[in-house]
Amino acid sequence: MITRTLYLFASAAPPVFDVARVIESAQRAGWDVCLGLTPTAARWLGDSLDGLAVLTGHPVRWEYKLPGQPDVWPPADVIVVAPATFTTINAWAAGITDKFVVGVAAEAIGKGTPLIAMPCLNAAYARHPAFERSVGELRLAGVRVLHGPGGFEPGPPEGDDPVGYPWHLLLEELGAAGDVR
Repeated sequence: MITRTLYLFASAAPPVFDVARVIESAQRAGWDVCLGLTPTAARWLGDSLDGLAVLTGHPVRWEYKLPGQPDVWPPADVIVVAPATFTTINAWAAGITDKFVVGVAAEAIGKGTPLIAMPCLNAAYARHPAFERSVGELRLAGVRVLHGPGGFEPGPPEGDDPVGYPWHLLLEELGAAGDVR
């Protein structure tokens, strides 16, 4: 089996706590997974970061490297941004790249790297006009955004945990993306 490299970039939303299971599923499908996190997601997973690095075989990253430092990851064949919060989607679409994962994903648009995103937000955020504009901008840039029917469908604003975040849809899409290369 030919190994392809997947950058899995996750924001601070409750499904981030399932990331080890998602990494294992992607690895079973032949992906070499590199995990990138927003700073808040890295804080949420703080006690698990060493174990996640062992699981992937790569350092978990949430900050840019310093000038002159070598890249510690192989080049990406596909980048997945999930769970992608309201903030991550809007910053990415606007080109605000102060966060490592957003900067790499923004640059990947220009490099032609296949990108898949699946938001994770509640219906109140999803109704904000900036969100729909941002999703539209990312789609125009060639990002496959799994939002709405056939993707993540936001739940009510009450509660902190989206019920049934559809990781399986993302993994199916990843399988199709891997077949293209």
